[in-house]
Amino acid sequence: MTTTGRCRLVDTLKVRDANDVEQAVRAALAGEQPLEIIGHGSRRLIGQPMATNALLDLSDLNAVTSYEPSELVITVQAGAPLADVVSLIDSKNQQFAFEPVSTAALLGTPNLGTIGGMIGAGLAGPRRIKAGGVRDHLLGAHAVSGFGDSFKAGGRVVKNVTGYDLCKLLAGSWGTLAVMTEVTLKVMPRPESERTLVLHALDDVAANRAMTTALGSPFDVTGAGHLPNSAFRAVLGGLGDLGNRQQAVTLLRLEGITASVAHRADALARLLAPFGPAEILADAASAAIWSSIRDVQPFAANGALGAWPVWRIVCPPASGGALGRQLARDTGGDVIYDWGGGLIWAALPPKPDAHAALVRQRVGAVGGHAALLRAPVEVRRNVDVFHPQQGGLAGLSERVRHSFDPNNILNRGRLARGSAT
Repeated sequence: MTTTGRCRLVDTLKVRDANDVEQAVRAALAGEQPLEIIGHGSRRLIGQPMATNALLDLSDLNAVTSYEPSELVITVQAGAPLADVVSLIDSKNQQFAFEPVSTAALLGTPNLGTIGGMIGAGLAGPRRIKAGGVRDHLLGAHAVSGFGDSFKAGGRVVKNVTGYDLCKLLAGSWGTLAVMTEVTLKVMPRPESERTLVLHALDDVAANRAMTTALGSPFDVTGAGHLPNSAFRAVLGGLGDLGNRQQAVTLLRLEGITASVAHRADALARLLAPFGPAEILADAASAAIWSSIRDVQPFAANGALGAWPVWRIVCPPASGGALGRQLARDTGGDVIYDWGGGLIWAALPPKPDAHAALVRQRVGAVGGHAALLRAPVEVRRNVDVFHPQQGGLAGLSERVRHSFDPNNILNRGRLARGSAT
């Protein structure tokens, strides 16, 4: 393990293996010094500002330990660059079925996310409605707890259920429970072909109905999104192929064997005829569209809305259209829908509290939750970035955190305002 100084007040502990991680955590415990866990730091702008002057750098833990394409399993160290791992499995015509989200465009950071960061963030893309989330594809993990002890949960195959659910807790924990050193993930065959049906000029509620109809059909829809009318949105990525950027488009994806996809696309277009004629985009054009939606390209940091706070809202899909339309109307903001209306990305005009009171009131009324994924540090310091938990759920979360990290050493304060001290 080596120690460097990025600036006069910040120590960076660069680890080489799990033993180094253990030593670093134990030293932090002894010195009552919290640690910020980073790979390449691509998601450091998400969460409450943390009070620490020590970084635990996992970027050298970057090896692919094992990859068995025939078994649909890959084991990698937590600091492995996500782009490199995706390229590796793509060379074998395989993929992470949950479509991991890159926040690089949204945050304006280099696209240097790691496997550990992907799991810690737990952000899944459009195919989540069919394939599940990150946690559903995490088979096992080696990690170091806040006690400074290594532990193993899960295994290398689905049949090994010893400690299977324990590793699921790490997904979406934002590094607050343990320091992952190695993980095992399921991979899946990449579809041979895909088609995207494009419906034009639907309002948010009508689009919500169209997506619900498609998802309830027997045609195995793997992506359902909607971009409303927008006076702000720039033409970025694959969305540039959709014509007038200000006109609403509703998007529905089908994947699989080419003959099956073509047949299902035609049948779904007939089913959706009451919502208007469907344009059909194939393969590369389709893939580019969903990549743009997955990574929230219309709200990119270098775009027209780059200075606006961005909320990630999860709600019951049937409520999505009305909720998004109401938020956009009342704030003058812009929204994008994914997951058939169950996921709303909302870019809202700058305000000292990023419209937090309004967003949380509206989202809470439909039983959803909202996270402020992009905002200046001053806003994040004074607003709950992640949705506040209430009552029994808050107590349960705290008991889980305490069982992993009783001294709150790991990423102290990232999830909850006021817990950084």
